[in-house]
Amino acid sequence: MAHRNRRSADPPSMADYTSAGWARRQLAEARFLAKAAPASASERRQALSLEDTGLMLHELRVHQIELDMQNEELRQAQLALDIERARYFDLYDLAPVGYCTLSHAGLIRQANLTAASLLGDSRSRLVRQPISRFIARADRDIYYLHRKRLLENGEPQACELRMVKADGTSFWAQLASTAAQEADGGVLRLVLIDISERKQAEAEQARFEQVLHEQNAELERARRVAEKANRAKSEFLSSMSHDLRTPLTAILGFAQLMESGSPPPTPSQARSIAQILKAGWYLLGLINEVLDLSLIESGKLLLAVEPVSLPELMFECQDLVEAQAIEHGVSVSFPPFDRPCLVHADRQRLLQILTNLLSNAIKYNHAGGTVAVSCRPGLPEVLRISVRDNGPGLSPDQLAQLFEPFNRLGQEAGGVEGTGIGLVVCKRLVELMHGVIGVDSRVGGGSTFWIELRAAAAQAAAGAAAATGACQGPPDAGSSPRTLLYVEDNPANLMLVEEIVARRSDLRLLSARDGRGGVDTARACRPGVILMDISLPDISGIEALHMLADDPATAHIPVIALSANAMPCDIENGLRAGFFRYLTKPIRIDEFNAALDFALAFARCTHPDGCSGRDGAPGHR
Repeated sequence: MAHRNRRSADPPSMADYTSAGWARRQLAEARFLAKAAPASASERRQALSLEDTGLMLHELRVHQIELDMQNEELRQAQLALDIERARYFDLYDLAPVGYCTLSHAGLIRQANLTAASLLGDSRSRLVRQPISRFIARADRDIYYLHRKRLLENGEPQACELRMVKADGTSFWAQLASTAAQEADGGVLRLVLIDISERKQAEAEQARFEQVLHEQNAELERARRVAEKANRAKSEFLSSMSHDLRTPLTAILGFAQLMESGSPPPTPSQARSIAQILKAGWYLLGLINEVLDLSLIESGKLLLAVEPVSLPELMFECQDLVEAQAIEHGVSVSFPPFDRPCLVHADRQRLLQILTNLLSNAIKYNHAGGTVAVSCRPGLPEVLRISVRDNGPGLSPDQLAQLFEPFNRLGQEAGGVEGTGIGLVVCKRLVELMHGVIGVDSRVGGGSTFWIELRAAAAQAAAGAAAATGACQGPPDAGSSPRTLLYVEDNPANLMLVEEIVARRSDLRLLSARDGRGGVDTARACRPGVILMDISLPDISGIEALHMLADDPATAHIPVIALSANAMPCDIENGLRAGFFRYLTKPIRIDEFNAALDFALAFARCTHPDGCSGRDGAPGHR
């Protein structure tokens, strides 16, 4: 009864129902009631009071609630487990790379779907298969070394090798391995990545680089062959130029002397001499045109672009074409210049261009025709020089072929000399001077050839002109003759210069046949000016020049190169070596004398005590 009183006086709480010993107490109380209960059913019913019945019902309900809560927890735990299992399936089985678990012996224990797809077999059939079975025989040593390193130091390893699928097809794979521990022992976790596309790209890149390397090697061989051919071409042109200019020097030089000799030649002789000079200068022009075109095409033609005075250049053009115009019965007019007019150009090349245009305008004209030269502003800071003739003109088809090499338009009329490359050379030269050349023509209406060049300020050339003329001037009247030393091994050229000098009372000539002899003569006689050939039998003229420059007794003497080596690179090398001037053969006697006068005046200004030479024996060869 004490037990009953305790329960009725102190009813159980929810904590009692959920406590760990509640079930045990209920079991003990049930056993106690069973022993004390009456034997018959009627007695038991009487013994159970209404209070006890209600209490038992309450306890049963609480227990039922607890069971429901536990079931709900189990259901939630099962749901979470299913979610985690699905996530694991997504992360492991559906991963874009292959995952394999291997035993230490290298047998496959587990593989995801990607690994099964890479190896070309089902997951169930992969289990217990050695991974080495799927590695190409030639690359198995790579795998064994990979696994050995992993097991020895426990650090993750990676390698690239070829693998073979179950059907025999191969692919490139990257293997990354780590060691791990599981409940039944250590395992290897392997990651497989198909890198076939990358390997194929690398192979393609390697093949491309190999082809590129071979092509570069072939281009390099072709470049060396081209350079060798270009050097051979340059050497041939230089040799051809030298070999052709050397005899022309004698032909044109002596023809000029005969033309201006005293007594003057008879009319018949004068006509013959004129034909010699005409043919000789024409041949020299052909040589120059061929050499110019070759140098322009090879990119070796060097220009000295500077402000050039057009009035002075026009006067020079007039002198050069006057005889041709008279011969063809064509009148040529030049524009008057009332103020300085300058353009940026190479003076000698611009003279060559204008002379060529004027010569064509005269040749392709008719007797009694006219040629007019004009100069006017074009675009801002541009001057346009035009050469207009009233000849037969050109058709549109002829204009389209005008600047093609060796295309002599108008030759069908007959009697017109030329190579057909003059205009091509003119066009290339104008473009090298950053100018433009063009033509306007129509059949029966004549032609107008024009060039446009950048204008230059008048002040730009003033200083140069003043400097050029500072020491120029005629020789002093009554002064003693000055000595000219000529170092030359060709007898005809030496004889020509002797004849030219013989006509000048202000000069006396010494000569030497080789470079060392010329240096010795210069040291002994101290000439006012030295003429030096380049191709000498012992040493070159440049070497002789250096010997003279190194000797204080001869360093001040102006040395003029007179050579048949007339390539631009030869002239450039000569001037760089220190020659005062570089004259090319054949010579024009007036230009030759002007160069001598300038050198003598320069020597008189810079070294007045040492430029007169010594009196001594007459000149010798």
